Amino acid sequence: MKPVCLVIGAGRGIGGHVAMRFAKEGYHSVLCRRTDEAGLQEMVDGIKADGGDASGFLLNAVKDGSIEERIAAVEADIGPVEVLVYNLGAQIGDHSLADTSLKAYEMGWRLASFGLFRAAHMACPLMVGRGGGTILVTSATAGMRGNKGQHSHTAAMGGRRMLCQSLNAEFAPKGIHVAHILIDGAVDAPDTLGRMLGPDAYQELRETRGMEHDGLLVPAAVADTYWHLSQQHRSAWTHEIDLRPFSEQPWWND
Repeated sequence: MKPVCLVIGAGRGIGGHVAMRFAKEGYHSVLCRRTDEAGLQEMVDGIKADGGDASGFLLNAVKDGSIEERIAAVEADIGPVEVLVYNLGAQIGDHSLADTSLKAYEMGWRLASFGLFRAAHMACPLMVGRGGGTILVTSATAGMRGNKGQHSHTAAMGGRRMLCQSLNAEFAPKGIHVAHILIDGAVDAPDTLGRMLGPDAYQELRETRGMEHDGLLVPAAVADTYWHLSQQHRSAWTHEIDLRPFSEQPWWND
């Protein structure tokens, strides 16, 4: 039975490429995303065509019990979740305080913080029982710094970061490696940046800053870092790491 890499938030950007990377290394990658079953199946089929093992499931992470039920089903039907990747975004857009509804604010918290808590609450005891495991958490610049118009996102991502620290304090001594991965820049991903900008503006940005210019984060390169983190010796674990293009100013100087 192969070890499992479970990716919650597997679009065509970081999540999908992390799933591909782990499958290439011999894991059974389980890809979960909220919508676009056809796109999900296309990624699964691509991994299989490259000789890897993968499964795909639609998952509404906001629904009560959905994350817990999916982890339980993967453990029962596929194999032990050795690596859990929590890659759900929580960006609701740029809104003033007056234009940020209570529902929208709560949605950011549910996706960024509460969902991670639920996943860890389910997975950590299983990993402890097996003597180890890895939880890789994708985060954003908003987790380090609050900006105008980002009331929901920065509170949600700040909570995600602090939760990672709390999980590390409890579970690192029990063999669970939790890494908070700060994505400090725009990612060349059609499901996130492409959807936000629209096809024409997205392609223009790729041609001017991305591609051979390396000014956008390349998902496949990001996935290499996720793999490296999962393979670190416990005497030198990384618990927080920043990733940004070489040409971008870091979050503390911007």
